[in-house]
Amino acid sequence: MSVTTVPLRPVSKSGLWLMWFGLLALLVAGAALAWHTRLQNFEVVKAGEGASPTDGDVVLIKYTGRLGDGMVFDQQEQAPMPVNGVVPGFSEALKKMQKGGKYKITIPPEKGYGAEAKGPIPANSTLYFDVELLDFRSEAEVRAMQQQMQQMQQQQMMQGAPGGAGPDGPPLGAPQP
Repeated sequence: MSVTTVPLRPVSKSGLWLMWFGLLALLVAGAALAWHTRLQNFEVVKAGEGASPTDGDVVLIKYTGRLGDGMVFDQQEQAPMPVNGVVPGFSEALKKMQKGGKYKITIPPEKGYGAEAKGPIPANSTLYFDVELLDFRSEAEVRAMQQQMQQMQQQQMMQGAPGGAGPDGPPLGAPQP
């Protein structure tokens, strides 16, 4: 068996400088990414299962929102909301969640309401949330469900109209036995 050796060309000084410059740029980019992800804290309390919501979905969540001093500014047992219809930090966190999971998220002011006060939330507030993702559907599915419910309500109203069945059976205005 013969081994063929391939001679390596010597590396020029400018090539070494480019390599060190590239390494430095990579380190700076990594530090910037680490600093950026540090701005929002996302802790999994209980892992969920399945896919995660996207910008085009509507989520059903249970949540409690608190300020830095612990004051609860909002709390809901079942709140539907579009993923792209909330503050950027909350939207980013929703897209990391899975159905059935429980999470603690911290949203810094620049990813929350910023310098703008909103109701009980003072300007430049860091927001703390405990969130449970109960379910999520696409906006198209939600619209279809809403249309179906409206049709059912219209049918019920038609049945209650004169000549239709009353709530307890016989048509309204019919002689009662």
